[in-house]
Amino acid sequence: MPLTSVVMLTRNGLDMTRRCVESVLSHTTEPLEWIVVDNGSTDGTLEYWRSMAGVKLILNEENKGFAAGTNQGMLEATGDYILLLNNDTVVTPNWLSGLYAALLRDSNIGIVGPVSNNVAPIQRIPVTEWPASENLNAYALQRQQDLAGSGFYSHKLIGFCMLFHRSLLDRIGGFDERFFPGNYEDDDFSIRTRISGKRLWVAQDIFIHHEGQGTFTSNRMDYKRSSLASAEKFRAKWSTGLSACEMDCRGYNPSDIVDREPFFIPEKHFIPLKSSPVPSGSHQ
Repeated sequence: MPLTSVVMLTRNGLDMTRRCVESVLSHTTEPLEWIVVDNGSTDGTLEYWRSMAGVKLILNEENKGFAAGTNQGMLEATGDYILLLNNDTVVTPNWLSGLYAALLRDSNIGIVGPVSNNVAPIQRIPVTEWPASENLNAYALQRQQDLAGSGFYSHKLIGFCMLFHRSLLDRIGGFDERFFPGNYEDDDFSIRTRISGKRLWVAQDIFIHHEGQGTFTSNRMDYKRSSLASAEKFRAKWSTGLSACEMDCRGYNPSDIVDREPFFIPEKHFIPLKSSPVPSGSHQ
């Protein structure tokens, strides 16, 4: 059975991290490699990770942000697959096997993600369906039964839970660290994946719970201000023709960007991990 490297970032929020890890341990039979990047926790999170056997723990004295921290973790990954999982999630039965099945359904799929509750509309289930915490597993199992194998090609994926082949990093590189401390790095990663010729898939039959903005809340950070700042960087990078406020409040169409970029140009689109050289030639 192939090995999956789970890359998780933490910065305080011990209680939600514990809930997430306990759910993964309860509902995962596949072999996992845990890689944790901690961005300066002070609430007992480090002690918690050190109590777990087999965790590769990368310690940053200061907050390096989501993109840079994720890149650090992916550099250490040795698995055939890489799973980016936020610590403010709670996974459900058969979650990973379902994501595997979605990723392997089509060789052109580059990244897959589940549906959830507190997430952008592209992957959000209707509010009327949001299950109570005690009903997460029952809801997820019923959804798997009713929607087995269903999903759709998406114009972007949200970074709270992403599964992809390790080879995608050789194809497009890592996350763009200009989007500090967070927001829009997953949009950028999705768009570069599509420009490289790969597709994105939302697995409608796989549900995981997402608290949303967990790190921002637990560290009393201004989510809206951070999102607007990253929207401005994204607007400038991709020439969206919209203001940061318009993008953040009303959204934008990622396909407009992809349609303007018919070729993957390594010097323009590849984001090297710290030790990764820019590859030569096109990935088309």
